[in-house]
Amino acid sequence: MSRINCIADNVKLGENVRLSTFINLYGCEIGDDTKIGAFVEVQKNAKVGRSCKISSHTFICEGVTIEDHVFIGHGVMFTNDTYPRATSADGRLQTEADWKVERIVVKRGASIGTGATILPNTCIGENAIVGAGSVVTKDVPANAIVAGNPAKVLRYLEPSETFSAVNSNV
Repeated sequence: MSRINCIADNVKLGENVRLSTFINLYGCEIGDDTKIGAFVEVQKNAKVGRSCKISSHTFICEGVTIEDHVFIGHGVMFTNDTYPRATSADGRLQTEADWKVERIVVKRGASIGTGATILPNTCIGENAIVGAGSVVTKDVPANAIVAGNPAKVLRYLEPSETFSAVNSNV
């Protein structure tokens, strides 16, 4: 089977990056030892840290920064525009010049469950866990477990449950 990927010349791939088939990468950075599943798109000016796992059918748009040791489940959608529109006030199709990229940061050791949607201008804290199908509309505190639509804090991880405790030698 041939590998069908679209990887632009301006992509910065770290060492030992594992890429599945049918991916689209352009203008982004992918850190060392990261694995990217099938049918993933990572847009320009997005950054994925080292030792991350990005599962299939995930969309990482411009303006997203994913730090090291982050897990992204299947079909996670990041959005970078709070009020998207197809046309401008004068009726012409919008271009990049008509909008401003809104940022999203996913901190070290966080996990995002399958089918979650992450809205712009949010930060998912270190070691936080976002439940499957959740819609993140505001910042998620470090070490929090959140779920729902909108995502709400269910509880906080005990120190022994955090990425730092489990992987103290990383």
